[in-house]
Amino acid sequence: MTEKSQINVGLLGLGVVGSGVADILINQREILAQKSGIDINLSAVAVRDKTKSRTLKINPDLITENPSELINNPEIDIIVELIGGEEPALNYILESISNNKHIVSANKEVIAKHGSKIFELANNKHVDISYEASVAGGTPIIGPLSNELVSNEILSIRGIINGTTNYILTKMDQEGADLETTLSQAQKLGYAEADPTNDIEGFDARYKIAILSSLSFRKKIPLDSIFCEGITKLNPLDFIYAKELGYSIKLLAISNNEGSGIQIRVHPTMLPTSHPLANISGVLNAIEVETDLIGKVMFHGAGAGAKPTSSAVIADIIKTSRSIQSASYTSSPSFDATANSTITSIDDLITNYYLRINVIEKPGVFAQIAKLIGDLDISISSAIQKQTDEADMTAEIVFMTHKAKESSMIKAIKNMNNLDVVNYVGSLIRVEE
Repeated sequence: MTEKSQINVGLLGLGVVGSGVADILINQREILAQKSGIDINLSAVAVRDKTKSRTLKINPDLITENPSELINNPEIDIIVELIGGEEPALNYILESISNNKHIVSANKEVIAKHGSKIFELANNKHVDISYEASVAGGTPIIGPLSNELVSNEILSIRGIINGTTNYILTKMDQEGADLETTLSQAQKLGYAEADPTNDIEGFDARYKIAILSSLSFRKKIPLDSIFCEGITKLNPLDFIYAKELGYSIKLLAISNNEGSGIQIRVHPTMLPTSHPLANISGVLNAIEVETDLIGKVMFHGAGAGAKPTSSAVIADIIKTSRSIQSASYTSSPSFDATANSTITSIDDLITNYYLRINVIEKPGVFAQIAKLIGDLDISISSAIQKQTDEADMTAEIVFMTHKAKESSMIKAIKNMNNLDVVNYVGSLIRVEE
């Protein structure tokens, strides 16, 4: 057992989350020592600009603009990476591991893209990699999957794991506003970045479901194998019709272990309003995990922000400090960095669908479209038809289907767009029950 009187922490980044972590390490030092069983000392912080004005009261002697001073310092035990982005974060993490530093990170992009490389090096060096804050902020999910649920076979994961898009969709649902308006509101409130692409195109959720899938199924998950569709095609009309049909619209990240392969996807999804995930509003996150032993369990809470994310980072620091004391290094108990996976194509997905079509209003149109769908072995479970413009004689037809194959639905849309009576196909939304 390693005898240490103090754990020294080096912090890379002093932004919103980094400042929150530093504040806790400095001002709650005694409490953390009681909880961890050892004194945890913030010994150095690396920033881009040390002259920048900060509200956090921190000894200026701790701050440097040179990350190497932390990475190469033999006295530092844990490197906490909170700078975000792919580079130079990845390089700093790999250098730190090579120098026998334990790593705590909230970097979903680096873990999702380079997890295999990171964990392989960490296992060779016998150091910990902790990344609880990378997926759902302050809501625990990495820990439960790695520990409490480790005896379970994970069957499926369904989650709202991007707070920005959940806020936008909640506003669109409740206020009938369009995407542009709600996105602007989210940016003003600090929920969305100036460049919201990662959020609204689903890329952020794709990183996170890749991490959860790798951990749950002990497989390497290539990012480009994950089907990803954002929220940019959604229209306020879809929320009106969804309510009428008894559904709510959420951006879901879904991963299913189908035995022969893993099906992973991110896309807008209609859920029955009675479903627990349908009632997760605002910036909150929620993840439903289904296992063979306990059935379904849901983790629900704050997915972003300084305090929730700092909570997860500090928990990882304490966990790592305990493992250093006991010399029990477990970089990721369930993560197999080398095992390849078979990813099922989205074309093979079988589910229910919502389809909104703008058509010319005249007799026989509904029957014409219904026949086209039927010829592809797609059956209709319910339908709504409403006149949208009396002068132009246009109407909206909304179909809900029974279970159908994705490839058949895509072919149906292509065929519909070739019909003279169809102005355009407005939305195709997958349905989860």
